[in-house]
Amino acid sequence: MRLTSTLLRRVGEWSKKYSNLPDNYIERAMAQVYWKTPRGRPNYLPRTIERKSFRFSIHRPWTNQFHRDNRPGKRHKFIHIEPIKDWSFFRGDRVEVLVGNDKGKQGIVKEIYQERNWIIVEGLNTRLRCMMKDKQFPGLYMQEEQPLLVTSQVQLVDPSDMQGTAIEWRYTEDGQKVRISLRTGRTIPIPVSSEETIDYKSPNLYKEQSKDTSKADAEKITFMPSLKTFEMDIMDEMGIKDDRIQKSCYWY
Repeated sequence: MRLTSTLLRRVGEWSKKYSNLPDNYIERAMAQVYWKTPRGRPNYLPRTIERKSFRFSIHRPWTNQFHRDNRPGKRHKFIHIEPIKDWSFFRGDRVEVLVGNDKGKQGIVKEIYQERNWIIVEGLNTRLRCMMKDKQFPGLYMQEEQPLLVTSQVQLVDPSDMQGTAIEWRYTEDGQKVRISLRTGRTIPIPVSSEETIDYKSPNLYKEQSKDTSKADAEKITFMPSLKTFEMDIMDEMGIKDDRIQKSCYWY
């Protein structure tokens, strides 16, 4: 119960990587603080009343749709989420659907929602959604992919024989962690598209913009650590010499 409660307030690792946003920004975007004591004053203890559990869905935590789903005062039914030690499904993986009308079909992973153990497979497990329907217009129907649970509703496809298989993580002789098919023992490589974010397809293909910090400036070493206090460092920088000897101090 306590572990599930922790999962309901935590953003998944791969969701953060896909957003390409700092963790502090995501935390501020999600936060719903109802009341907190003033900070920096000794007569106040640090106390905060805020929302601690959120309802995660296909809407990302930094979007307006997520705020509408978790608006103040709205309560949701408790959802049990199975914790996964090592996440094994990535964007671009070929998987086989195990349930529903598309059972046995294979497709490519399009989106990952690690907070709910969901993935969306491109073109599979879809439903029709009617939009703009009224008395004078029959409406428009759009096909939408629905999420699938990675724990029981999909399997990775072994690239050696193109069949679904269970996998486990193992280490190679070089110390690299890889996915291994339990049926054939072959390695299932992680696709290159798993590095894709909202801003770029691959880090190597990203073009620096005018407001970006260049790679050379980011790698430049501007601080050399030394065994000095802050005051000693300032004195050395400003050329201040102090030859005074501190007298002994006694406490009674």
